[in-house]
Amino acid sequence: MGSLQGKTLFITGASRGIGLAIALRAARDGANVAIAAKSSVPNPKLPGTIHTAAAQVKAAGGKALAIQCDIREEEQVQEAIGATVAAFGGIDILVNNASAIWLAGTLDTPMKRFDLMQQVNARGSFLCAQACMPHLLKAANPHILTLAPPPSLNPKWWTAHTGYTLAKMGMSFVTMGLAGEFGPQGVAVNALWPRTIIATDALNMIPGIPIDRCRKPEIVADAAHAVLTREAKGFAGNFLIDEDVLHEAGVTDFSWYAMDASQKPLPDLFLD
Repeated sequence: MGSLQGKTLFITGASRGIGLAIALRAARDGANVAIAAKSSVPNPKLPGTIHTAAAQVKAAGGKALAIQCDIREEEQVQEAIGATVAAFGGIDILVNNASAIWLAGTLDTPMKRFDLMQQVNARGSFLCAQACMPHLLKAANPHILTLAPPPSLNPKWWTAHTGYTLAKMGMSFVTMGLAGEFGPQGVAVNALWPRTIIATDALNMIPGIPIDRCRKPEIVADAAHAVLTREAKGFAGNFLIDEDVLHEAGVTDFSWYAMDASQKPLPDLFLD
């Protein structure tokens, strides 16, 4: 398997969960990681800040830059990209991990929540890609990897939570468009989605999901590593599933990734 040694990753929402796991996997290779997230002070409900994440990245063998950044704000994103380039000399990889979620029906979705999801998920992914692209086009093996599902118009994924599905599919369609536009220029623009629900701190805020039937964020991180170490040229527009990526990489035992290996993992949303 290839290495991300010396590569610079800009990861949104990397203070905890899947974003942090991807950062730590890259750090073990000796990568440079820009941790772009809003969390700069501890939150009793959601542990982890950009500073604790940076310390973990450094401890794992990488270089880290902690950047407080709300990806809804264009000026903050541009400043974060500028700081990353100033610190590390460029950007090789963008990981669009930041995402807002509200799993409720139409009558139970405040417009404030609806707007937050649209602004963070689709708009934020587009903005970060737009800001990173001039630097990615100069990189030797540029990648954009977005945590988004395969596009689906199946009504069952829209009926229960139209607002969230619209926002998440927005990330998928942004991926599709960017892949078509920049794939021919050598930028690998792809999406990655977990086969099963992942046990993150944010999941604790969603009642009714048994954590013991989830998998650890490391499965997505290992799959992301396998994707990001591939040759970028000619590799764009793919909607990848973590389990499939790891199967292709030779992984046959997934029990290590389980929160409880005796339990059958719960399938994630949006997979028919």
